Amino acid sequence: MVVCGDDGLAHRLATELRGVYREQVVLVVPPSRRTPPQPMAGRARAASAALFGRMVTAVNRGTGDSDDTLVPDERVMEAAEPTEAVLADAGVDRAAALALVYDDDETNIRAALTARRLNPRLRLVLRLYNRRLGQHIEELLDQAAELAAGTTAGHRDGHGGHGGHGGHHGGHGADIATTVLSDADTTAPALVATALVGTSKVVDAEGLLLRAVERRPPRPGEVADPGLCTLALLSATSNDPAGAEGSEDSGDGPRLLPDAEAVAAATGRGAVVLEQVSYSGPPLPARRAGVMPFASLFSARLRWSLAGLVAAVVALAVALIVVTDDHPLHAIYITLLDLFAINDPAVDAPLGQQVLQLLSGLVGLLLLPVLLAAVLEALGTFRTASALRKPPRGLSGHVVLLGLGKIGTRVLTRLRELHIPVVCVEADPEARGMAVARRLRVPVVVGDVTQEGVLESAKIHRADALLALTSVDTTNLEAVLYARSVRPDLRAVLRLYDDDFAKAVYRTLRTAHPAALTRSRSVSHLAAPAFAGAMMGRQILGAIPVERRVLLFAAVVVDGHPQLEGRTVAEAFRPGAWRVLALDTAARGDTAGAEPPGSGLVWDLPGTYVLRAGDRVVLAATRRGLAELLGRRTRSPR
Repeated sequence: MVVCGDDGLAHRLATELRGVYREQVVLVVPPSRRTPPQPMAGRARAASAALFGRMVTAVNRGTGDSDDTLVPDERVMEAAEPTEAVLADAGVDRAAALALVYDDDETNIRAALTARRLNPRLRLVLRLYNRRLGQHIEELLDQAAELAAGTTAGHRDGHGGHGGHGGHHGGHGADIATTVLSDADTTAPALVATALVGTSKVVDAEGLLLRAVERRPPRPGEVADPGLCTLALLSATSNDPAGAEGSEDSGDGPRLLPDAEAVAAATGRGAVVLEQVSYSGPPLPARRAGVMPFASLFSARLRWSLAGLVAAVVALAVALIVVTDDHPLHAIYITLLDLFAINDPAVDAPLGQQVLQLLSGLVGLLLLPVLLAAVLEALGTFRTASALRKPPRGLSGHVVLLGLGKIGTRVLTRLRELHIPVVCVEADPEARGMAVARRLRVPVVVGDVTQEGVLESAKIHRADALLALTSVDTTNLEAVLYARSVRPDLRAVLRLYDDDFAKAVYRTLRTAHPAALTRSRSVSHLAAPAFAGAMMGRQILGAIPVERRVLLFAAVVVDGHPQLEGRTVAEAFRPGAWRVLALDTAARGDTAGAEPPGSGLVWDLPGTYVLRAGDRVVLAATRRGLAELLGRRTRSPR
């Protein structure tokens, strides 16, 4: 695996590939600015080597799969730009995947085109901020790879690609696919899950957010909630949650993907259960799309004024009928003419009719300002329908979102997809997320969050969670500290750029407010797992740590896997290796009975269901189990 980047995401991605997937990594970073550039030396290499060393030490201490003790080679290169010579020196022509995570889109695109020419079979992962351009670049690079590798299609199918697992370009295998990601898209699910349930250890499966929850051992007579399924049994040592006292061989360590008999026989051991992340707060008010209710078009005072005038006109018409014994329709017509002052004066009429005409003219004078007010209110309502809304007075149980930049906009979209009430705070009226908030009709408070009264306008004292996602670390920290002073038990999540600074802030806030839930997240820390999963192949959905081991989640097409095809769900389950969790009915165009609606995933699969060649399943697996299932050979220890 080759990783090229110029910020913390590159280092975090290399660590993720080494620590979770046990891959050989070549890291290409810019030269150190404080020392003369020296290839394979300098501070960049020292920092990366220290980062790798900490991960290797943690790997060697762990227990689990047979390849856990494997320490692959690491290589750190220094280069100002990923030129053709640099990529060739990094071994791109022999690499399985290349990640280009520079902060500049042009640099990533230029390097991707060069790498595709050097190795048409290379799996590419690009970091691009322009999503529309990213789609075109993805199609272009995939088409180039397909044309270049078309003569070796038979060899490619036997090289671990398995005919396009998880790729949306079905003409080639996933091993030569191109994936374009952005920080906003990859970090949004974890930030949303952190705001809802306090954890970022989630997996995004077909739009569903899944989390692994550690459950304590059930008490005598207590029935434990199994959730969607039991992923693992925790260590038998209750006084050491990290499992340092037990090992897998002795049976005291964690057991991944246990069968029903092992779960039933496990007494006194906690479990890791898979759950769906959902929102349990107050729902959004129901609105009919495209229909503006009459109550929001006119104010209550104006509606009462109109009702009073209508009642006066009806009373005058009834009085005219009584006085003149006229037909009701003609009497109403004469009253309206008098009301709008377009009738002839009733000079020769009886006294009663003259009095009614004067009263009708007086009511007409009162009608003029009411009609003018109605027109102005209607124009103002239609004008503000496309403008920013203000937080309602009785709003509570909502999420306060600070910052409508690149990441804040994606988080806002995901929160609204989950039907969660949100109030945004943004200092820049021209921010990119303002149009999204206006389209979604989300209340927005325009102002600097560090100024007094801005958070109060967002109803922070009645909110359930605070998401500080501005691009300035000090602003996020100040906002969280001020929110803590207003409401000490508020669930707070702040985005910080540096991972070490995020850890320090988290520990300090946890010590100062032990009863409150505070999470500090760096963008590189949250984005690295998605980039690493894309480098391993599009079938990888994510990874969840279980003590010192890791469970991988993948979307796999059944066709071509003898361990799955033609077998029932119960027969395909191999304890400790892999387990089928859900069936993707949308992949074959059959959404009948899918749960939940719109996702296409069926979780309650019966054990007698026979997996067919056209099925696409979501499964959980260990590293060794997934390698065996996908035909990936594990390297022997050196």
